[in-house]
Amino acid sequence: MFKKNNIEVYPVMVPTSNKLESINFFLVKHENSLLLIDAGLNNDECWNALQMTLKDHDYTLTDITAILLTHNHIDHIGLVNTIVSTHSIPVYAHPYAKLILNRDPHYMKLRVEFFRKLYLEMGCGKFGETQATDLRNPITIGENKKIHCEIQEITTNQLFGFEVLKIPGHAPDQVAFYNRECNWLFAGDLLIKHLPSNAMVEPNIDGTRTKSLAQQKQSLEKCLSLNADLVFSGHASIIEKPTNLIKERIKEIDEKASKYIPFIQSGISTASGIAKLLYKDKYEKKFFNTMSKIIGYLDYLEIQGKITKEIKKGIWHYHC
Repeated sequence: MFKKNNIEVYPVMVPTSNKLESINFFLVKHENSLLLIDAGLNNDECWNALQMTLKDHDYTLTDITAILLTHNHIDHIGLVNTIVSTHSIPVYAHPYAKLILNRDPHYMKLRVEFFRKLYLEMGCGKFGETQATDLRNPITIGENKKIHCEIQEITTNQLFGFEVLKIPGHAPDQVAFYNRECNWLFAGDLLIKHLPSNAMVEPNIDGTRTKSLAQQKQSLEKCLSLNADLVFSGHASIIEKPTNLIKERIKEIDEKASKYIPFIQSGISTASGIAKLLYKDKYEKKFFNTMSKIIGYLDYLEIQGKITKEIKKGIWHYHC
């Protein structure tokens, strides 16, 4: 438990066997509210861990007054349907998240078409086109993961005593919840102690492409300016005095971006060509993450004016 001033935080940290180390979500007691920030995965481990944490602090599920979501990813929204089906409470998220979580038909159609066109333009050919409609791919975010309750859109900068900060990059709808009095930050997946958070390329609401890595850097800089004492991360350990780690993550972005320049100078001019060279068999096995990473860095270098691009026969080619 973490306690300071009028806030108590009870972390729910569920170990995983993958590199993320754990799935974290948080019960937060603030004045007359017991909030749940994020909701883990939809599995027995997360459900049992939530129930145990409630019991350890003399609460039950019916004491939770609201759910606040940092972003739409499956490991942050998993228990929402189960909780709300037995205990009707409001669920708050960024307006963009509502489109994804409620599987808005117009947005879902736009999303598939966005990735189909993107992967063709990035030189991924028929394989990329197939990936855009593959139900196993994160692109399609299947109907079985739909949130059935009404999502309350976060449209103000204040909510339950928290300042709401927009921190896109890992996801276009990612927000952080900052308590200035305690100087504590609930930052979703913006900052993970032992590894950099992936910046995912996604469509904006209007179908244009997010510049995910550039957004990630800006979000890190925004959180750096807070000089927070604690960051409650969506994975692995809670981060004390995160300033140096944030600076390290910002520095890593520029260092890794510079490594793409020699590939382009050597004549490998397409995103798919760079991805195949760097990731080999992972190009197909982890296609969505791999292409997000490559496109994110190319966009970042283009914004900085270090590379340019031109389209030839429907495919973008990059030049230094």
